[in-house]
Amino acid sequence: MKFQVYIQPGAKKSGYAGEFDGKAKIKVAAPPVEGAANEAVIRFFAKALKLPKSAVTICAGELSRHKTLEIDSDITESDVLEAITRQRS
Repeated sequence: MKFQVYIQPGAKKSGYAGEFDGKAKIKVAAPPVEGAANEAVIRFFAKALKLPKSAVTICAGELSRHKTLEIDSDITESDVLEAITRQRS
C-alpha cells in the first residue's frame, strides 16, 4: 500500500504531529543531510507498524518533505494512521 506523509526534519523529538496539507505530519529528529531524515522516516514507520525496515520504502519524494511511502504489508491506511498516532511527539 502507498501512504503519503509530510516530514519535518531536525525536530527535537521524532513522532506523529497531526496533519499538514491533508497528509500525516511526521517530525524526525534527524537532519535532512545525506539521507539521514529518510532513514529516520523508515525507522519510525517500521517501528510503529512492527515491520522490518525492508518493508517500508520511500517510492517518491526522497528530496522533498512530501513523501510517498510503499508499505509491503496487508495493512490498511486506517491501520497505519492508528499505529503512527500512538507515536506522538
